[in-house]
Amino acid sequence: MWSAADGMYYTRGSSSDFDRYARETGDPGWSWKNLQQYIRKVGSFIIACSSNLTVKQNERWTAPVDNHNTSGQFDPSVHGFNGINAVSLVGYPQSIDPRFIQTTKDLPDEFPFNLDTNSGDPLGLGYVQMTVDRGRRSSSATSYLAPQFLKRPNLDVVVSTYATRIIQTGTSKGLPAFHAVEVAHNSTGPRIRLIASKEIILSAGVIGTPQLLLNSGIGDATELQAVGVKPILQIHDVGKNFSDQPVVSATWLVNSNDTVDDIFNDPDRQAQYFQQWETNQTGPLSAGAGSHIIWGRLPDNSSIFQTVPDPASGKNTPHYEIFPLAVVQTGLPELSDRLGGKITLNTSDPFDYPLIDPGLMISEYDRFALRETVKRAIRFLSAPAWKDYIIRPTSGLENVTNDQEFDKYILHSTAPGLHGVGTASISARGANHGVVDPDLRVKGASGLRVVDASVMPYVPAAHTQAPVYIIAERAADLIKAFWGA
Repeated sequence: MWSAADGMYYTRGSSSDFDRYARETGDPGWSWKNLQQYIRKVGSFIIACSSNLTVKQNERWTAPVDNHNTSGQFDPSVHGFNGINAVSLVGYPQSIDPRFIQTTKDLPDEFPFNLDTNSGDPLGLGYVQMTVDRGRRSSSATSYLAPQFLKRPNLDVVVSTYATRIIQTGTSKGLPAFHAVEVAHNSTGPRIRLIASKEIILSAGVIGTPQLLLNSGIGDATELQAVGVKPILQIHDVGKNFSDQPVVSATWLVNSNDTVDDIFNDPDRQAQYFQQWETNQTGPLSAGAGSHIIWGRLPDNSSIFQTVPDPASGKNTPHYEIFPLAVVQTGLPELSDRLGGKITLNTSDPFDYPLIDPGLMISEYDRFALRETVKRAIRFLSAPAWKDYIIRPTSGLENVTNDQEFDKYILHSTAPGLHGVGTASISARGANHGVVDPDLRVKGASGLRVVDASVMPYVPAAHTQAPVYIIAERAADLIKAFWGA
């Protein structure tokens, strides 16, 4: 469960991101408007220890742990208050917070204030929202697998066990039917088969899902045979179209000792903050390192668009994100689509790691967008609001004076954003590309469905936690409708 270790940032993406999913699949149910019921539908939140448990929505907006006045920091009309997974504002305000808001006044054209970046129109600077519940992480494990849900008679959670293959058990209406999962504790242990009475739902993530499909003989036949796996179902795109967000880190020296460096570099202060958190879940360890987030677009007349079409899903979709971590370090993801990555098998052993090619920095657009994003971060921190605070860039950025040096800095500073999608991508029913149909059932198969980030055909302009929750909530309805539940 990646939400048990991620940055906890709750960002949905733009309305255009989901509207593009609807267009690509031919299914209006994937549109922004029609997905709202899974985010903030007005309804009850029912907890029951039985198989007919109902959850009407994902989000449960929660007051920050410090109970500060949140007026003007988010828009209640775009949030749900009766859901299962807690979402909140940062509960530990930082001394530099007013500088962010002042910058939206100093440079309003480039960095306008956005009351709520989760409204479907994320462009601008706003207060970051996180999956935090009164100072504690709110993950899929603490919410969807909370103790009251683990008591359900139709749910078993098996730990220290790995799915190794999905096994064909016959045919159904001329299609290969998959109703068995092979599991094992380790590579040398016995293989055990579990049989599904209705269907198998695969949620192993953007890397684990294609690996498991490929090890099961579902993928490109030629590539499978090359590593000794018997092909069962030809689907060329399994593991293809891997798309992630490249991230550049840039650092500045500041005229202050009140930064996250205090936590990392002072063991005594670490112990103090940890004791504070253990006592009442307050203090700097009660939330992430940043309190604001910036989403922006390249100008429409940018030179790159003379040779490369705008890859964003719409005019309200960002090309980049600037996420300041107490200003000492700034994360600069470039958000638009790249489909050059892939996940492939290294061997036929399901316990061997697959080969991962993130496909980053393979186009001129990647370099251009990241270069312009770093420049924008420099302009942001050059605003009057930061005059007595910022000293200078560091870690090599202080020596950059031209585009060639920017490119060199970026190439040495870029890493995957860990927001991968696309390796079992959704497409229209009958399309000759993609892996799953609009109802998330694997193409050309019976009894097998995928529900995780791998089904998104394009990376959203977001951290992927919230989009995955949205997809999973709709998937639950699709599954119940299919089986008449």
